[in-house]
Amino acid sequence: MGSPLLLGPMLRYVDETSASIWVETRADCLVSVHVGGRSWKARSFTVHGHHYALVEVDRLEPGSVSPYQVQVDGVLVWPEPASGYPAPVIATRAPGRPSRIAYGSCRTSVAHDKSGNRTHGVDSLRAFALAVADAREARPDLLIFLGDQVYADSTTKEMQAFIRARRDIRKEPGKELKDFEEYAHLYRLAWSDDANRWLLSCVPSAMIFDDHDIRDDWNASLDWKQKMEATTWWHERIVAGLASYWVYQHLGNLSPRERAADEMWQQISRRREGASLDLTAALDEFADRCDKHPNSYRWSYSRDFDDTRLIVLDSRVSRDLTPSSRGLLNGRELEWFDSRMQGGFRHVLVATSLPFLLPLGLHHVEAWDEAIAQGAWGRLAAWVGERLRRAFDLEHWAAFQNSFQAVADIATELADGERGAAPQTVTFLSGDVHFSYLAEVERQEGSRIVQAVCSPMRNPLPRFMRWFSVVMSYGAATPLGAAAAHSAKVPDPPFRWRTVKGPWFDNNLALLRDGSDGLRMTWHRGVVEDGDELHPRLEQVASITVPAVRHSTVSSSAADPSEASIRTSGE
Repeated sequence: MGSPLLLGPMLRYVDETSASIWVETRADCLVSVHVGGRSWKARSFTVHGHHYALVEVDRLEPGSVSPYQVQVDGVLVWPEPASGYPAPVIATRAPGRPSRIAYGSCRTSVAHDKSGNRTHGVDSLRAFALAVADAREARPDLLIFLGDQVYADSTTKEMQAFIRARRDIRKEPGKELKDFEEYAHLYRLAWSDDANRWLLSCVPSAMIFDDHDIRDDWNASLDWKQKMEATTWWHERIVAGLASYWVYQHLGNLSPRERAADEMWQQISRRREGASLDLTAALDEFADRCDKHPNSYRWSYSRDFDDTRLIVLDSRVSRDLTPSSRGLLNGRELEWFDSRMQGGFRHVLVATSLPFLLPLGLHHVEAWDEAIAQGAWGRLAAWVGERLRRAFDLEHWAAFQNSFQAVADIATELADGERGAAPQTVTFLSGDVHFSYLAEVERQEGSRIVQAVCSPMRNPLPRFMRWFSVVMSYGAATPLGAAAAHSAKVPDPPFRWRTVKGPWFDNNLALLRDGSDGLRMTWHRGVVEDGDELHPRLEQVASITVPAVRHSTVSSSAADPSEASIRTSGE
């Protein structure tokens, strides 16, 4: 029989004095974490026959780096015997230390051999993990996954083999995921790789879903949702998708205080000490309610790292699909976001899986498509607009103009100092589009408003789709898209922006560092050398510095970088 530890340990929420460690185990058990001569423990809970635990470690020293061990029923399970990786550690936040954050999105789970690297490219996360393990790259303070960690609708051969072993894959939903059991297997495929598993055991992580965690175009429109609900399989999928997301991703996003207030966690914490708990029915009911009544629960969250505020936005469940009040954020979610966008920070980071600032051409096209799908050109055009929306994934912020305009106003007020002392930057961190770039709003003074995209981590676009993306986003698409948007009476954006760097299409992981000279962002890919597919070298693709001080309008010139210019290099 194998190890009693199936998945993890994953180091999730960490602050100055506490840490949360998540595991999936083979059976109901007592999980304990040991640091020095102290230990903390938690009883597992059960969901659909799977067993999980989250151990809350507290009373740690700020700025400390502590090796730790995990035991299941008194048996050492982590670190594994004869592991070739350094000892896992808990590194608590050090007050006053600048933040160092890694982020990315869109990662498929296939083998890291020659075949997998040929079809899906080298996994940038694995290349980064190996570089950290070898001390060629510093361990970040946080790793943010901006959606599509798992693909429930576009499954690999390994996942399809699991599906075939338990049901007829020729019947709906076919090769797509059906239930919680299949989600559990998909997460195991995503997080079992040795290098990435080690990385996730010693780097804190924050996560948010995007559409493929459930299904392509998830909640793109009311028409899309009604068509899904009319199928025989959708209800089981959405309940399993949200329930598994709460267990595998969301639970670890929460601080101890937020977790104590969470209705599902309260059922876990209230049980009698040592007693077993099956959370299946309660969690399924909760997931069903979250889908039907998005206002009943908030998946978004925020964290403060000294003078940096990170706001992580749910841009999927919280949508308002009512045609008369359509919004990417519903009223309750927008009100919460508005309350978090306050001054007094050096940097405000808004992590949203969908880019807030698309390339201008694509922004105009999506805004135009929303307008005609809503009936601006009549019923026939509305039918065409809805089909275009789904065929070309035209459902980003630009396709929800009510939300885009509201968030743009909020970001501008913050950058202008109308919400307290203005930060140096308001930076949107995003993924989803399968190419990376950096854009900046054209402003003469005040804080910089920046969009930094890193996508994919491992799921590159086919080459013909790369060409299509560039044509749709840049060049003639900008004036043509603007003309189409005007013809449908779409209001102009409250500001203009332009791409400073990009696009590029590598599998990438981005690093963000706060320094005295400003916000430095680098993008990195994995490169196979001498046929060693399992040990790719980490290579920098691009480097961009958003300066701390603004003296004049933005410039992208790398040949004559001034203190006011975004400085770029590499690629």
